[in-house]
Amino acid sequence: MVLIPGTAVVTGASRGIGRAIALELARLGAPVAVNYAGRREAAKEVVESIIAAGGRAIPIQANVAEPAEAERLVSEAEHELGPLGILVNNAGISRDGLVLRMKTEDWEQVIAANLSGVFHCTKAALKGMLKQRQGRIVNIASIVGLTGNAGQANYAAAKAGIIGLTKSVAKEVAARNITVNAVAPGFIATEMTEKLPAQVRESYQSRIPLERLGVPADIARAVAFLASEEAAYITGQVLCVDGGLSMEA
Repeated sequence: MVLIPGTAVVTGASRGIGRAIALELARLGAPVAVNYAGRREAAKEVVESIIAAGGRAIPIQANVAEPAEAERLVSEAEHELGPLGILVNNAGISRDGLVLRMKTEDWEQVIAANLSGVFHCTKAALKGMLKQRQGRIVNIASIVGLTGNAGQANYAAAKAGIIGLTKSVAKEVAARNITVNAVAPGFIATEMTEKLPAQVRESYQSRIPLERLGVPADIARAVAFLASEEAAYITGQVLCVDGGLSMEA
């Protein structure tokens, strides 16, 4: 697999799915800007792992929910590593709860981090990509953005918004050889899902046709494909990487 040329920015790359994506893109030869919000040491570990394997990477702290921070993230990545070729919008948070009990700030924080952050980073990244007439943007959505999920109205709404944003931006920039796609993970074994009660995890697993939870590397490989030369004729699509779970919804 051959990635398109240029620097890769991966948001929320200090752990879990973001970490796996950063490592995979670096393995395939991309210089990687490892974005993090607060986990500085974890981000440094990802960078050190990439460098130890012969790659190039730097950590960049930025809260992508803030427009100026997203701009700085892209600017710093390009200044340190070179023109941007790949943007992976992965950063996100969860604040689960039933709608009637959900605090307004929990709704607003999830929308800001998970949806507005994608908008801010995409807008910042497109400036250079449009001039270069080439780029790959991959947004991390979720199957709950397609199916909904009780207790996750804010998270599902943000992920559904990412899917709409993906398709809209894809139409706007296709003429400049920029593709915009989304990957929708299913139930992936990460720190976030490990916090769920065992019975909840077992309930999800029992519904997955492939009969196992996904791992971050499953998502990373899908992202790498969409960021590659081989995916040049794919844009505006949502790739579900969920072991078939969304078929059961």
